[in-house]
Amino acid sequence: MLRIVLVDDHAVVRQGLAALLSTAPDVEVVGEAACGEDAVPLCRSLGPDLALVDLIMPGMDGVATTQAIKSASPATRVLLLTSYGEGDLVQPALAAGADGYLLKTASAEGVVQAILSVARGQQVLDPVALQALRDPGPEEISVREREVLHLVAEGLSNADIAQRLSITVRTVKAHISNLLQKLSLSDRTQLAIYALQRRNQGRP
Repeated sequence: MLRIVLVDDHAVVRQGLAALLSTAPDVEVVGEAACGEDAVPLCRSLGPDLALVDLIMPGMDGVATTQAIKSASPATRVLLLTSYGEGDLVQPALAAGADGYLLKTASAEGVVQAILSVARGQQVLDPVALQALRDPGPEEISVREREVLHLVAEGLSNADIAQRLSITVRTVKAHISNLLQKLSLSDRTQLAIYALQRRNQGRP
């Protein structure tokens, strides 16, 4: 059974989430809190598997709450559910230890799926939040890095990219590492999603 604590300053939001999660198999809402100050001792005492936390709250915001929950109950994973996807909000949340960042525009099914994914140890980032993390200008990414980025979007392996560009696999790995750093992304999957989004938007 997946045990969840809901943290949101709006009672109607907590009620809606509780009703939604009551329909999901093997999921149980074991506690609710209207603020971060109440959520931290609640998570310390209950040790839930996951805390679903609002980002913007009076007093302790979602970032501070995430940090405090992680300290009080290290095994508890935190999924932030918010209306805001700006990069200057997403980055501090991830730095604070959030395991996922989802916008409230997500479908009911999307919310449940994100909760299950985070509970399984996966990181979940809303596509809007991922795009907003950092979008460097063309001058910040070299021509070769952009070529590698396009090929990652096509699903090519490092070896295939190396062959296509007539470079070594080690060089491909170096370019990917540079891209991850420049784009503030954590892994190749996020890089591929970023590249696909740019391509779908018709951006170089």
